[in-house]
Amino acid sequence: VFEIEKTEAWVSAGISYDTAEFSVNAIRSWWFDMGRPLYSDADSFLITADGGGSNGYRVRLWKVQLQILANEFDFPIHVCHYPLGTTSSTISASRGPVTLIE
Repeated sequence: VFEIEKTEAWVSAGISYDTAEFSVNAIRSWWFDMGRPLYSDADSFLITADGGGSNGYRVRLWKVQLQILANEFDFPIHVCHYPLGTTSSTISASRGPVTLIE
């Protein structure tokens, strides 16, 4: 999870073989450990994601996992996908170095 405003990232390690489930769990972990303290007044999420792979806009499991997370947080989650041919790492890399927090 890359925090654009603060140029910081949340790195998750897990054992799930499913990318959609893993990525939603990473978002959940980020929220409880880093996001909620920073954005205590938040009433929605905006997620930017690659357009392909397991978190693509056509993948049902990605949508189901996000809906479970939205229900758990009790607020809407909005997703914007990068155009085909671009990736979040390309866009993140153009913003400069990232500070990793332990």
